[in-house]
Amino acid sequence: MRDPDSIYVPPGGPPQEISPSREIYGRMGEEAIFRMCRDFYGELEQSAIRGMFPEDMGKASEKVGAFLVGVLGGPPLYAQRYGPPMMRARHLPFVIDEAARQVWLGCFLKVLESAGERYGFPEEHLPGFVRFLEGFSGWMVNAREGMG
Repeated sequence: MRDPDSIYVPPGGPPQEISPSREIYGRMGEEAIFRMCRDFYGELEQSAIRGMFPEDMGKASEKVGAFLVGVLGGPPLYAQRYGPPMMRARHLPFVIDEAARQVWLGCFLKVLESAGERYGFPEEHLPGFVRFLEGFSGWMVNAREGMG
């Protein structure tokens, strides 16, 4: 168990007003969002932060898919299947510094390069979704550089 005093809290608190467009779900649909998350976890599986994830990357990608379905305008699958998201609390057991965040973001950005063609992601909503990912991932950072 980590010492609570060693947990870094990003300044400014949780990101505010960075929600991506809820039109995305209507344009992509549930299956495409889950497929995008599977591909994202395929990238993570080959990354420097692979050790932060469970052995079963498929199950982990399903959880993120369920979360994103709700964030992007679909039903609240994550809450229905796993309970309240409380994402920062769920990530506290893992030491996440800025370097790990950048690897995570890089994996997602790689998948988003072809998101329009591969998943039907509406191109006009990509910048807003990237802003959401940047803010969300920033809030998951819980260790200063070198602590991890």
